[in-house]
Amino acid sequence: MTHVKHMKWWGWGVDGVGFHHEDKPGFAPFVQMAVGIDVNSTASALASFDDVTVPESRASSEFVTTLRGIVGESNATTDAMERVVHTFGKSVRDLIRVRSGRLDRTPDVVVYPADEAEVQQIVDAAVAADAVIIPFGGGSNIVGSLEPLATEARTVISLDLGRLNRVLDIDEGSGLARIEAGALGPDLEAQLTAKGWTLGHFPDSFTHSTLGGWVATRSSGMQSDKYGDIADIARGLRVVRPDGTLVIRAIPSASTGPNVREMIVGSEGRLGVITEVTVQVHRIPAVREIIAYLFPNWKAGLEAMHAISESDATPSVTRVSDARETGFSFATSKESKGISKMVTQGLQRFLKAKGWKIDQMCLSFIGYEGSASHVARQKKIVGAIVKKHGGIAIGKGPGVLYDQKKFDTPYLRDFLLDRGAAADVSETAAPWAKLATVYDNAFAAANGAYKEIGVDGWIMAHLSHSYHTGACLYFTFAFAHNDEPLAQYDVVKSSIQQSFIDSGATISHHHGVGLEHAPWLEQDISSGGVAVMQGLFDATDPKGTFNPGKIIAR
Repeated sequence: MTHVKHMKWWGWGVDGVGFHHEDKPGFAPFVQMAVGIDVNSTASALASFDDVTVPESRASSEFVTTLRGIVGESNATTDAMERVVHTFGKSVRDLIRVRSGRLDRTPDVVVYPADEAEVQQIVDAAVAADAVIIPFGGGSNIVGSLEPLATEARTVISLDLGRLNRVLDIDEGSGLARIEAGALGPDLEAQLTAKGWTLGHFPDSFTHSTLGGWVATRSSGMQSDKYGDIADIARGLRVVRPDGTLVIRAIPSASTGPNVREMIVGSEGRLGVITEVTVQVHRIPAVREIIAYLFPNWKAGLEAMHAISESDATPSVTRVSDARETGFSFATSKESKGISKMVTQGLQRFLKAKGWKIDQMCLSFIGYEGSASHVARQKKIVGAIVKKHGGIAIGKGPGVLYDQKKFDTPYLRDFLLDRGAAADVSETAAPWAKLATVYDNAFAAANGAYKEIGVDGWIMAHLSHSYHTGACLYFTFAFAHNDEPLAQYDVVKSSIQQSFIDSGATISHHHGVGLEHAPWLEQDISSGGVAVMQGLFDATDPKGTFNPGKIIAR
């Protein structure tokens, strides 16, 4: 069998790695306060995979033989575990269903092509057999982009691109790299770093997501303020379709009619199989720092981020958490001891003497990259803005910790789910002038939903990904669920998503649409926008071969 790495079937990451709270004394009381869960209680036992009823594969032996003739005997499989791993992403909805054995439909066969030529043969075979292809990268998607439709009667192929994982070429004169679409974040960065380059794209899912998946969902990384979103980073594309390979050359800019590259970015596999991406890369900076700051309240933090976006500063990261998320960050920190404890206590006394209310203060991280002189200049500009808005710098230490732990948060979701609490996220973007309203209305919507389902829930947020005209707001919500967790989840998630639309924000900044956000697409881009998009899908994929039913609700 192939050696492509996958996450565990029932949760995030790999076996043996998880969230532990024993060295975080503030965590248990925080969770008790937020959602009423005793984290010291015994975690619910996970079902054995042997107890999961997996639907039989509908792929005929003749079709599987055809696929094995293309990719090799060991790279096309109908194995039950393989098909379950490729059924869902890692949203709370996905995890609740897979843990409870709710598998209405799975892929019928999983294939692992070695190169673009094999992908083309698979596509041709699928079209000839009237089968469905769902491209699969790392499996980190959280909006339902990977699952087959429950009503799909045709054979479903999960086309796993994990063997296409190489950096093929670096054009050092142009700052461009050709990379195969199945390369995981750490693997492609390691290959680039070995030659002195970086992509600069680090989404939360970085360790378990792929370049092709980033492009397919219009991803954004933590350092997008400097490097851009994936739509800015991806300059050229190769996409396998029934009529051959669609090729977008890596041109800096062109006036060649409607932008086909932009049509592919965010298409979630509906226009073909992305096999290769030419991306802009940067030399590894001489200096890279993330500095932590504190603001007296959320309003001051928002205004400071806006002022930074209008200034001459060009940070790589601009992030500020609200007071609730700040409290959560401190609650997940290890116990301070010795000098560190004295410094923490001294800081609190200092802030109280300044008139700050500790339960309202907001933690911010701002990143700087470049030459030593450039970073010094940027820090000076930002420092003056922070001071003007009542904030203070608290140094590199918290920033280093944030940088080390930034990819670990999904493990916490599994930890809570084991103990009867559902935690998930909703993110959006809006103009600067609307952000405060979006924030307030999302909180009101979540709290109204908690009241409706009769639970004490929690919601917190941060701002990140700043642009000239606005920014992203990222909300995390959690509640202790009953025996119908998905019904409760739908009430909360739907309320928050609708509040985005009602407040003039978008349904998603960087997670995509899939099935999860499709009900709000028309309200976001208008009925005319949906008609144009549907026309594109109908014209380019009349048989519905590629990931049907995603993005536009049926």
